Amino acid sequence: MTGASLTAARRAAELAALQAGGPVDVLVIGGGVTGAGVALDAATRGLSVVLTEKHDLAFGTSRWSSKLVHGGLRYLASGAVGIAHESAVERGVLLRHTAPHLVRALPQVLPLLPDTSFGTAAMVRTGQLAGDLLRIAAGTPSRILPPPRRASAAEVTRWAPTVRTDGLRGGLLMWDGQVVDDARLVVGLARTAAAHGARILTRCAATQVTGHGAVLRDELTGAEHTVDARIVINAAGVWAGGLAPGIRLRPSRGTHLVFPDTAFGGLRAGLTVPVPGSRSRFVFALPAAGGRVYVGITDEEAPGDVPDVPQPSDGEIDFLLATLGSVLRVPLTRADLLGTYAGLRPLLDTGDGATSDVSRKHVVLTAPDGLVTVVGGKLTTYRRMAQDALDVALAGAGIAAGPCRTRRLPLVGAADPATLRGLTTPGRLVRRYGTEAGAVVAEAGGDPALLAPIAEGIDVTRAELLFAVRHEGALDTGDLLDRRTRIGLDPAARERALPVAAEVLVRSTP
Repeated sequence: MTGASLTAARRAAELAALQAGGPVDVLVIGGGVTGAGVALDAATRGLSVVLTEKHDLAFGTSRWSSKLVHGGLRYLASGAVGIAHESAVERGVLLRHTAPHLVRALPQVLPLLPDTSFGTAAMVRTGQLAGDLLRIAAGTPSRILPPPRRASAAEVTRWAPTVRTDGLRGGLLMWDGQVVDDARLVVGLARTAAAHGARILTRCAATQVTGHGAVLRDELTGAEHTVDARIVINAAGVWAGGLAPGIRLRPSRGTHLVFPDTAFGGLRAGLTVPVPGSRSRFVFALPAAGGRVYVGITDEEAPGDVPDVPQPSDGEIDFLLATLGSVLRVPLTRADLLGTYAGLRPLLDTGDGATSDVSRKHVVLTAPDGLVTVVGGKLTTYRRMAQDALDVALAGAGIAAGPCRTRRLPLVGAADPATLRGLTTPGRLVRRYGTEAGAVVAEAGGDPALLAPIAEGIDVTRAELLFAVRHEGALDTGDLLDRRTRIGLDPAARERALPVAAEVLVRSTP
């Protein structure tokens, strides 16, 4: 897509242009999935857009998800039908239109073991059938997400080879959506917005924020740039309250464990484990790219200052290991872990009890000076959050703009499954880059060494790192290892890859 490349040179030029230019239509603060979604929505409505992010794209909560694009089954259990329907609709948009190269169907199986009561099994089965009705209502065809069904014991062990077999009476099978990499989704949104004219400025902190503009501080040089804007949208996630006084957030921490796929004997489906004593909470073991399995998720109160990189607690790690171990023949331990990660949900403080009871519905709030803040929600519904925030901001400012186009707008690299299957580039690259996989290969310039794995046990190549610097806005080794490739989810692998990432940055410097 012409104009989709984000580079250090483009960033510098666009920062310089801010000083010479007049007011912009929309200033978006926050480079997570919601902020990038707002930037794309605004740019495709014909508005001039600046997105500013203090760190890197997907630096915060957006990269710490379960990588599920789910239809809201959990919300049905609590009676939140509206949120569940919205999730199902947005899941279908991602699967069919926005990012079919990054989002695909994932089978999930709940094994029926002796300690899974018939009441629990009946409740889950009822929920799955209700979720399938939501799929139908959302217009997602069964060829993309098959309907749920019972699975035999033999089939359960084919999907999940390490599940206990003593007393196994089959399982409940359903399909949901999974994104190959949440951070790549954010980068795709930002690059597509850039192709439509948005200025994407990472390493720029927004200070002195009002409903009419902000001062941007270049974190690389210390220079400050004043930006006047007709609309300012605060999409800073868990940091949103620091920009909009009067908004009280109640962050909830969700922790995940990272295992090698070998620990699960080649997991082919998401493994669903009910949390004892709860009617709506589950622990999931989810097969992922790069030979990994992610296990989560927790929901713990996280009061106090918001850290740049949240850390799991020992209690959460023990809880996940114990719950998962209840369905495995040989329980896993900390010795089996590759790593852990945690993210903070930006929930609005409503004064309810536990954070697990706080609504996941997104909220758009407008300050007296016109500053619009969007909080709550989840990865799956980012597009609707962005649309709602921009609609409110436009109405409040009395600005006319074109209609929202993002419901059927493909991201850079997107294509239908048949087109993707017809590409001749390696399948691993197609699954991460879609139709841009050939451009990644071209970065090697015919040098086979640049298409070889960069280190033992890591499938990422130097060509991918070069592509990240030259087209995806990566400015340092953290951008390369922790967000563009996700090598950093395995700290030992990150250590092995660090010298190569540093070498690529030097090689890419003009």
